[in-house]
Amino acid sequence: MELTVVKIILVFIVSCISGMGSVLDEFQFHRPLIACTLIGLVLGDVKKGIIIGGTLEMIVLGWMNIGASMAPDAALASIIATIMVIAGGQGIGTSIALAILLAAAGQVLTVIVRTITVAFQHASDRAAVSANLRALTIIHILAMLLQSMRIAIPSLIVAISVGTSEIQHLLYLIPEVVTKGLNIAVGMIVVVGYAMVINIIRVGYLMPFFYLGFVTATNFNLVALGLIAIMISILYIQLSPKYNQSKVDVSTNHSNSDLDNELD
Repeated sequence: MELTVVKIILVFIVSCISGMGSVLDEFQFHRPLIACTLIGLVLGDVKKGIIIGGTLEMIVLGWMNIGASMAPDAALASIIATIMVIAGGQGIGTSIALAILLAAAGQVLTVIVRTITVAFQHASDRAAVSANLRALTIIHILAMLLQSMRIAIPSLIVAISVGTSEIQHLLYLIPEVVTKGLNIAVGMIVVVGYAMVINIIRVGYLMPFFYLGFVTATNFNLVALGLIAIMISILYIQLSPKYNQSKVDVSTNHSNSDLDNELD
């Protein structure tokens, strides 16, 4: 579908905010879950925006800037993927896979923009020496506008052209074997991201709750009921004083002996 002028303007505004958010790291507007949801709200399909954002969030968990190494642009991938799914009518897997390729291009744009902003930093140093607060303010605003355009301009081009017959024809020219391969690749990346989350938040005594929630979110069958029974048994053993009495006694005796030693 072709986007109206109002929707294109709103996409441009959200893209600007996401571009600035990717540098500020304060309000997290560049995160896929937020950026995709906002674009979905603008395009009239919040549900798809949340689904795309949740999928991309699991993919970009491992994307981070380390030293001079710049990560792919998550904000650009989020906005373009959402536009392609909602306005372009593409599948979520294919759109995300294509958006990830564009995120790699966004990585190059990030390096270029950050290189340009070095000049702004030197200018702000000179303004600070002379205590020129007005110049400092203008320099900061111009630098942030440059960062916002890094996301907004490519997103605007996609938003304007996504509904045209030429773009649709180009998308349909992609061989089915390529789109299927991209869908499989996206699914694998999501699994890796999910495994990273589990590894980060892994706390032994809380894992039964995690598996219980995971099982209850699926369709119930004999395997699921068996896993629920196992998790309940583990929780019962962890929480029951009957199976933890010895540990309590040992810790109590140990603390009492420490107290006796102190008194002696």
